[in-house]
Amino acid sequence: MARTLSDPARTAGVGMTSARTRARMVARLRSKGIRDERVLAAMAVVPRHLFVDSALESRAYEDSALPIGFSQTISQPFVVARMIELVLQERTPGKTLEVGTGCGYQAALLATICPEVYSIERIKALHERARRNLLALRLANLRLVHGDGYAGLEQAAPFHSIIVAAAAPHLPQALARQLAPDGRMILPLAQPAGGQRLLLVERRGRAYQESELDPVHFVPMEAGKA
Repeated sequence: MARTLSDPARTAGVGMTSARTRARMVARLRSKGIRDERVLAAMAVVPRHLFVDSALESRAYEDSALPIGFSQTISQPFVVARMIELVLQERTPGKTLEVGTGCGYQAALLATICPEVYSIERIKALHERARRNLLALRLANLRLVHGDGYAGLEQAAPFHSIIVAAAAPHLPQALARQLAPDGRMILPLAQPAGGQRLLLVERRGRAYQESELDPVHFVPMEAGKA
């Protein structure tokens, strides 16, 4: 069940970003096939408009990706919901790692659903922006880290779930090793012939099962810190 959040829309003074507007977005997601009520409940309470530039607030609840600077984007709500739904898949939420904090929106959703969330961002300016964006939500179970997503976060591993918000050319082995024995990871994977697909990685003890799923379009995953 999603945690109860205060409604920052009131303090922001933006009438168009009410709970009713979020409810319409959730209804669209439900009509497009999102079924996990935990995901839908989180998206009904987390205010996406707090995570986009003020010039784009009128588009905050469209089902589209929007630019956030530094050649990065806030992902399309349907894709965000789909990835979280896939990595949870009716399991009890556990400790979760997000790679690619960006503006902080998906991190807020994960922290509304999961008991403990870590989120890594390689771009220092985005890491700081996400921290500011998240202040109003007071999510005590969310920890933001400025670091290299390819390296993961060994000191906090193992993770029940890992969700990657940028397209990797191959499965990052450090992330695979940081999955718990029954863990799941979802990430966009670049295809040899072009394009990208979601890759679901399921760990069974020491074995890993990989399933290629939906076609997607994400910014490329880069190594190192910036």
